[in-house]
Amino acid sequence: MLSICVIYSGFFLMFSLCSFFCGVYFLVLDLKVVIELDILSLNSSSIVMALLFDWMSLLFMSFVFFISSMVIYYSEEYMSGDLNLNRFILLVAMFVLSMMLLIISPNLISILLGWDGLGLVSYCLVIYYQNVKSFNAGMLTALSNRIGDVAILLSISWMLNYGSWNFIYYLDFVKEDFIMGLISWLILLAAMTKSAQIPFSSWLPAAMAAPTPVSSLVHSSTLVTAGVYLLIRFNFAFSDALKMFLLIIASLTMFMSGLGANFEFDLKKIIALSTLSQLGLMMSILALGSYELAFFHLLTHALFKALLFMCAGNIIHLMSNCQDIRFMGSLIYHLPLTCVYFNICNFSLCGLPFLSGFYSKDLVVEVMSMGYLNIFIYLVFYLSIGLTVCYSFRLSYYSLGGTFNFLSLNSLSESSGPMIKGMFGLISLVVISGSLLLWMIFPTPYFICLPFFMKIMTLVMILLGMFIGYEFSRFKISYQSFSLSNITFSSFLAMMWNLLPISTLALNFFPVKMGEIYIKIFDQGWSEYYGGLNIKAHISKFSQFLQIFSNNHLKIYLMLMVGWFAVLIFSMY
Repeated sequence: MLSICVIYSGFFLMFSLCSFFCGVYFLVLDLKVVIELDILSLNSSSIVMALLFDWMSLLFMSFVFFISSMVIYYSEEYMSGDLNLNRFILLVAMFVLSMMLLIISPNLISILLGWDGLGLVSYCLVIYYQNVKSFNAGMLTALSNRIGDVAILLSISWMLNYGSWNFIYYLDFVKEDFIMGLISWLILLAAMTKSAQIPFSSWLPAAMAAPTPVSSLVHSSTLVTAGVYLLIRFNFAFSDALKMFLLIIASLTMFMSGLGANFEFDLKKIIALSTLSQLGLMMSILALGSYELAFFHLLTHALFKALLFMCAGNIIHLMSNCQDIRFMGSLIYHLPLTCVYFNICNFSLCGLPFLSGFYSKDLVVEVMSMGYLNIFIYLVFYLSIGLTVCYSFRLSYYSLGGTFNFLSLNSLSESSGPMIKGMFGLISLVVISGSLLLWMIFPTPYFICLPFFMKIMTLVMILLGMFIGYEFSRFKISYQSFSLSNITFSSFLAMMWNLLPISTLALNFFPVKMGEIYIKIFDQGWSEYYGGLNIKAHISKFSQFLQIFSNNHLKIYLMLMVGWFAVLIFSMY
């Protein structure tokens, strides 16, 4: 009998192939199809569900389905010890279907359904391993994403000024309209929360508490790319001020995450920060006006990032769930195939010539160099490329070189099970997808004419990053090391410019402190004295006094009579 993993994997693979060929067909003929399903008509008011199919949505769907099928197949071995495997696979399937709804929606209401579906299911997946760390990470993820949900709800209410919620019809001719400008700012806020741009970046590394197959899916093609995809759809309505704001935020995010990854020792968090850096790159090229380039990098990045997480998952799985890269070393001898895949993905991420990442990253950077920009953006772009290579080589050096630093009795060996087969399904596309997509999406190539030193700048930064990454990672443990001598500065960079404590402690410290003061001063202080207990004490004393009257009523009656007669007698005289 076939397992649930194989069944879902087969279905998704079939859908992926269908979507891909339909996408190529739509791309060649430049077709767009909008399907409107009339769900309910009542008194001439109709509720219509609209679906948009064009080359962009179909290609993205095919990539999401393909990566999901490989990840679900991979999960069969990775999650084999889990008693609730069926529940896990169903959650992943719901996650993918929420993303599908978001991809094919030209309507803000159905986008909100997919958007909230992603948020809810991601919370369930982040807290899948039920411990305190997972619960905290899940809450941070859910609450950060709620801000984006509120922004979309507000944009839905502003869309009431138009005839319908199908934003796709209004983008072109209302570019200078105040209301559409407001809506586009709200959509930008929503995308910044989902794609973890500054100041919402802290949830992305925290979400690594989820199982590795989920991380592979989230960081390649689903949750974090939803914000970029939404901005690609809305890009026609962006004003110049909004683009400039997005460019600054995205470039700072790209630089901050690249810097932070060089000080991190958790394998999954390094790859998560690398995702954040690439999201900043996509957002910044989108802000420069090249939405097709942003989409191109989105697709190529999805493939190698999914495989990178799958390789990391295999290493973690075989090392008894140890994620610290300082315990790794000499893995090339123990896990040769995994390390080959891992290195190819790392090279693709760095933009090494003729791998898939090179075609998109190099084109992005050269188009940026062709533009009319200031020196700040130019330097941040190239420094971020250098930092990407730097942390990738540091990671490779720690894990592949040196000596084996884990338990000496632990012998690692690769199995030929579903994990390796799932990874094998992705590797060929990691190598060839860049050139394939470049020829498909840009049938007329960009003409880029740059001076020699600007043309060679990318290669220089890659080589410089390699050298610095190697120097960063040389195994030297002493009290004279730079990181330990400047521990405050290192901690500041490693904690993403203190975004993590700002997003967690800073938000709830003062309200909790105020609550403590309120309880001490009011609830257990003056209000307790003048209300509550004090009133009770006074009433009980008064009732005890009255009780004396009721217990001695005859004596009191006689005393009152005597007193009354005495008063009468004295008043007569």
